[in-house]
Amino acid sequence: MVRGLVADIQRASLHDGAGIRTTVFLKGCPLSCMWCHNPECISFEPQELFYPEKCIGCGRCREGCYAGARVLCGKWMTAGEVLSEVMEDTAYYNEDGGVTISGGEPLAQRAFLGEFIRLCREKGLNCAVETSLIYYDEEIFRSLDFVMADLKIWDSGIHKKYTGVGNEKIKEHFILLNKLGIPIIARTPVIPGIDQGIAQISRFLKDLRNVKQYELLPYHPLGNAKKKALGQTVVEFPVPTQEYKKELEKYAYIRG
Repeated sequence: MVRGLVADIQRASLHDGAGIRTTVFLKGCPLSCMWCHNPECISFEPQELFYPEKCIGCGRCREGCYAGARVLCGKWMTAGEVLSEVMEDTAYYNEDGGVTISGGEPLAQRAFLGEFIRLCREKGLNCAVETSLIYYDEEIFRSLDFVMADLKIWDSGIHKKYTGVGNEKIKEHFILLNKLGIPIIARTPVIPGIDQGIAQISRFLKDLRNVKQYELLPYHPLGNAKKKALGQTVVEFPVPTQEYKKELEKYAYIRG
């Protein structure tokens, strides 16, 4: 029986695709983006996050932390177990809502992902994946209603400096995915101070007819507290100003 390492199941999500959605976060990602807002999803193993400011000094850590100072991230679950939780939310989906599988990188757990999507489709659920497109699986992508995919930086060398991997495969996979005819929502996290080449990214994506939307997502530092709780080094980036965001708005688009 295939099991997946699940970081979290988030209900009533409004930012992971159209409608009201349930987002399933899987652990494990081959990228290590310095600005990642889900750093607890990078490792392929369960992890404990420790928030010392919440500790009440009860000395009963092994019994479970009731104060929320120690939080375990990562639970092995079967596709059926995750589906059971998702089905509790279906009454809240409108005609556009459904399930989004995120991470981490969902395709890093390909066998589990494929089985979970199959079960969701049997129930008639709308399914989407959020992916870095570092991996490509035609069978999985063809089973989806749409794909949300990132192209974070245009230059491969700069991409590798800030994410740990080059982006040649990612660009290639965008082209392959476009040929499948699956609707794509492309996104770039906006990180001031990095030469991301957003104009080049926008031109590249406009040539791909199935990229229906290009979103620019302003960086936020919400992942820093989780990095500290994991004992990791925090790299500070500036939050985009309104002026900077307005300057880049011309590159985002929705294809009519």
